[in-house]
Amino acid sequence: MQGTPSSPSQSSARPAAASDSTAPTAQHDLLIVEDEVDLALGFRDALAHAGYRADVVHDGRKALEALRQRPYELVLLDLMLPGLNGIDVLKELRTFRSDTCVLILTALAGGEDAVIRAIEAGADDYLSKPCSPRELVARVEARFRRRALDSAPPARLELPGGISVDLARLEVHRDGKLTPLTPREGDIIEYLIRHRTRVVTRDDLLLDVWHYKSANVETRTVDIHIVGLRRKIELVPETPQVVQTVRGKGYRWYS
Repeated sequence: MQGTPSSPSQSSARPAAASDSTAPTAQHDLLIVEDEVDLALGFRDALAHAGYRADVVHDGRKALEALRQRPYELVLLDLMLPGLNGIDVLKELRTFRSDTCVLILTALAGGEDAVIRAIEAGADDYLSKPCSPRELVARVEARFRRRALDSAPPARLELPGGISVDLARLEVHRDGKLTPLTPREGDIIEYLIRHRTRVVTRDDLLLDVWHYKSANVETRTVDIHIVGLRRKIELVPETPQVVQTVRGKGYRWYS
């Protein structure tokens, strides 16, 4: 391993929106796990220029620590890591998070075997090193485009109890009556649906829906909005079926 390992705090600053039409329209959080320090920082800078936020760690154990602390949407994971190799990191990741996209980085000569093992362990794709910053960004953008198509909520939701939600019009229809949703309530529904395969924490909502710079704040705004949303879309708000509470962790959209 080269250089001194860094913590996830070694991250790109939240960049200003890029003028390039290919830049992402929403902030995405990535984790780069690469023991070659200069290469990792080069990847981080290329992604920041394209509008992404990326943290960097240089060994497998620190990668798992970071992944348990924050629900990264995409991980660039080198196979040859000190301490814990990329395959072992991937296998452990899949025991507690199934929806994180993982792109394997490999420079192994004749590494087809390792790539196959990584795909079998749950990797989504791979990149051969060396790769250009342009190719890296293109692959990342392609994964997010595909994920958006796969996870986008339908314009109209049919919920238990004959309740329907029109997300395009921000309207709830129940018992022949129409109740408007606020834009924030619509954002909460969309976020919960996009992340329906996992528990969504209060911190996730503060950072990704309210766009707080830090979730380390004293506020009950999430709880208040969830209560208000349940009054509109739950058949019995006191015993919610749709926006379910996972005690001590957060919320989950019903399946």
